[in-house]
Amino acid sequence: MTQPVVCTTVDQMREALDARVAEGATSVGLFPTMGALHDGHLRIAQTAREENQLVVVSVFVNPLQFGPNEDFDSYPRQLDQDVAGLADCGVDLVFAPSTEEMYPGGVPVVSVTSGQAGSVLEGATRPGHFDGALTVVNKLFTIAQPGPGVEFRAYFGEKDAQQLLLMQRMVRDFNHRVEIRPVPIVRSETGLALSSRNQYLTTDDAAHALVLNRTLHSLAAGELTLEQARAAINREPGVKLDYLVTVDPDTLAEVEPRAGTLALTAAWVGPTRLIDNLKI
Repeated sequence: MTQPVVCTTVDQMREALDARVAEGATSVGLFPTMGALHDGHLRIAQTAREENQLVVVSVFVNPLQFGPNEDFDSYPRQLDQDVAGLADCGVDLVFAPSTEEMYPGGVPVVSVTSGQAGSVLEGATRPGHFDGALTVVNKLFTIAQPGPGVEFRAYFGEKDAQQLLLMQRMVRDFNHRVEIRPVPIVRSETGLALSSRNQYLTTDDAAHALVLNRTLHSLAAGELTLEQARAAINREPGVKLDYLVTVDPDTLAEVEPRAGTLALTAAWVGPTRLIDNLKI
C-alpha cells in the first residue's frame, strides 16, 4: 500500500500534480473535505479512485464555513488518521494547507456568494455557510486544475444536496473546466445516513434518528402527505423537526411532492442536528 503524498502549500500541490500529469496521468479526481473522515467519505474517495488515474483529496477545516455560534476551534482534526484511511483507498495526493496558506492575511477580500439558493433550508440555519464552502472550493478548483487535455472531476456526496446543487451552479456560472460527480448517500445497515455528527448520537438517539429515512420513503411512496410526514417526525421521541420540504432539484424552489422532486429534511435528534434527503 502506497502512502499518499501530503502537500501543505499551494506550490507543493501544484508541483506534485504537474509532475504526475507529466508522467502521463490523463484524468484527475478531486474530493474536497474538512477531514474527520468516516466510511461515507471513504466511499467517495474510492469512487474517485475507480474513475481517475490521479486522485487528490483536500483536508482543510475552512473557517469561512463556521457561523458565530459554531466552534471552529473544536472541529475534530485528525490528519494522520485521515491519511491512513485515504491510503487504503489508493489516494495519490492529500492537500492539507494551513488557514494562512489558504487565506494569506486573513479573510479574503473577494469571495463567492451563494445567492438566494444558499439562503434557504441549511443556509437559513447556517448563514454564510455556503458562501464559505463555495469560496474555498472555487480556490481548490484553481489550485488542482490540471490544464487542457486532462479530464478533471470533482466529487461531492448527495447527502449534502443543497451544497451539491450550489457547486453545480458555480461550475456553470464560472465556466470551470471540471465535471461535478455526485456520489449516492452511504447508509448504515439500519438506513441512517453516515455523518461525522453521528458520533454524538447515543444508542437511543441513533434508533430514533431512523424516523428521518423511514418517513422520507413513506412520503415518496405516497403513503403520507407532507403535513403527515412532518407530524410523524415530530412524534418521534427526542426528535424535533427543523424542516421537511419537497423541492425542484435544479432550483431548490419548494414544490408539491411528485416524481422527479427531491425531499429534504433536517431535524434535531437529542442535541445533534441531522440532515437527509431522498429523490422521489
